[in-house]
Amino acid sequence: MEFLQTILLAIIQGVTEFLPISSSAHLVLPAALLDWQDQGLAFDVAVHVGSLAAVIWYFRRDLLNISGAWLSSLGGGVASDDSRLAWMLIVATVPAGLAGLLFDDFIENHLRSVKVIAMTTIVFGICLGIADKRGGRSKSMLQFTLLPALLIGVAQVLALVPGTSRSGVTITAALMLGFNRQTAARISFLMAIPVIALSGGYKTLQLLQLADVDWYSILLGTLLSGITAYICIYEFLKWIDRIGMMPFVWYRLVLGSILLLLVYYGA
Repeated sequence: MEFLQTILLAIIQGVTEFLPISSSAHLVLPAALLDWQDQGLAFDVAVHVGSLAAVIWYFRRDLLNISGAWLSSLGGGVASDDSRLAWMLIVATVPAGLAGLLFDDFIENHLRSVKVIAMTTIVFGICLGIADKRGGRSKSMLQFTLLPALLIGVAQVLALVPGTSRSGVTITAALMLGFNRQTAARISFLMAIPVIALSGGYKTLQLLQLADVDWYSILLGTLLSGITAYICIYEFLKWIDRIGMMPFVWYRLVLGSILLLLVYYGA
């Protein structure tokens, strides 16, 4: 990979992984406009590892409390809010994990076109706007119980379709269910940890079959993706209550329209 391509794609991945704007839609644009070749499986694994490291580091105290309470409950300890949250995150991960195993090849072969990405970017952007306007915004993390976990987990399955945005669709579902913006975002980010870990592990198994790996691009991509992802998580949670979701909705509408123009003009 070229140096500029490595830097740009790593930053794009880090910025878009946790913002509700679709990473796949953004990765299409530089490839189409600059005629870059596919970045390859090894680089995909690297930038996902960077994103995973960022979200784990940001929520490290929460994760220590959650995992400790969960292990304690397994050993017969008293159930707590943290141990219950751990179980709910596990429940919410199951639908996407199963769907990924069942439909990954179909999605890879049939749903990765620029037209599909453009349409899902627009449609799910509109859904995000509706959810932000009509959601109750009264529920906190204490109301993240079995039914909401299942429903948000099922919504996360839609993120397997490129252009949907994993964070976008899970935040949309949480807002629709009445969670406040901060809680919806935190649920989405915590749910990202097992999903990215599972996806990265699956891709790593595929990567082990490759012989030629550009380790310089891998390390640089991991570092840049991790730094930008951490900054995005921090800033998003800092500003979300003030700005709401509409800036991201309008951004998605513009981005999807640009992609449709690229399709129309054969770019």
